[in-house]
Amino acid sequence: MPVDGPKDGPKDTGAPKPPPKPCPVCGKPADPATLPFCSKRCRDVDLNRWLSGRYVIPGRPTDPEDAE
Repeated sequence: MPVDGPKDGPKDTGAPKPPPKPCPVCGKPADPATLPFCSKRCRDVDLNRWLSGRYVIPGRPTDPEDAE
């Protein structure tokens, strides 16, 4: 005899969903298939920016003594 247990997945609480965040590259609404971007193209543009060094995460300055 099957037992009905809690179902997996998101629960609909009846609260309105917040609007989708805009794509960080072009500002269009994000597509669920390519979140947080609106398209594969914008996802690739963002990856290229990281790989080319356009985006940089700041760090603390290094001491000259640490370089030795």
